[in-house]
Amino acid sequence: MSAVNRARWQAAVLVITPVALLLSFIYHPYLPGTPPDSAALAAAVAANPTRWGLAHIAVVGVAALVILAFLAIRAYLRDAGDDRWSLWAFPLIVVSAALMAFQPGLEFAPLAAAETGGDVQAMQETLMPWLIFSHVARSVLFLLGSVGFAVGIVRSRVLNPGMARVVVAALVISAVALAILSFSAFYVGSVAAIVALWPLAYAVLGHPRPHAAGLRPAAPTA
Repeated sequence: MSAVNRARWQAAVLVITPVALLLSFIYHPYLPGTPPDSAALAAAVAANPTRWGLAHIAVVGVAALVILAFLAIRAYLRDAGDDRWSLWAFPLIVVSAALMAFQPGLEFAPLAAAETGGDVQAMQETLMPWLIFSHVARSVLFLLGSVGFAVGIVRSRVLNPGMARVVVAALVISAVALAILSFSAFYVGSVAAIVALWPLAYAVLGHPRPHAAGLRPAAPTA
C-alpha cells in the first residue's frame, strides 16, 4: 500500500472513531447518577430491551475502532521517529479497549433477566462490583496509555507546538472524563476525543511521510 493510501485509511479511522464513541453514548439509554443506580438501569432495560442490547454491541465495535485509531497514531509517530513513548503506551490502550469490550458482556445479564422475568435490579447489583473493577482498570490503563501517546506526540513534533498542546490537553481530558462513571462525563470525553484525534487525522493526510516533510523528533535530553 502506498504511503498516501495508508494515510487516507489512518485519517479515516481517526475521524470515525471519536464520532462513533459519541454516537454510542448518545444511543445508549441515559442513566442518571455516578455510578448510575440499579433502579434506573432496570427501568431502562425494561423500557427497551432491544435498544439496550444494540447499544452494548455498538460499544464492542467502538472498542475495536479505538485500537485501530491508536494503531494509526502509533504507526505515524513511529515514522516520525518515536520508538519509545507510543511503543509502550499502545499495549496499554489495547488492554484497555479489551476491557471496554468486556463490560458490555456483563451488561447483557440484566437484559437476560428482563427477558426471562428475573429481577433486573438484583442482577445489576450483583454485577456492580465487577463492573466497577473492570471500569477502573480500563480507565487507569487508558489514562496511562494516553499520557504515553501525548508525550510521543510532543516529542515527535508531528504537530506545531500550539496544536500539539491542544491535542495533548484534549487527549488527557478525554481519558479522565471517560474514567468518570457518569453519562455527562462520557459526552465530554467523546467531544474531547474529537478535538484530540481530528487534528492528527489532518496531520496524517497533510504529511503522509513525516520525515520527508521535515518533521523530526525532539532531541533527547540528558
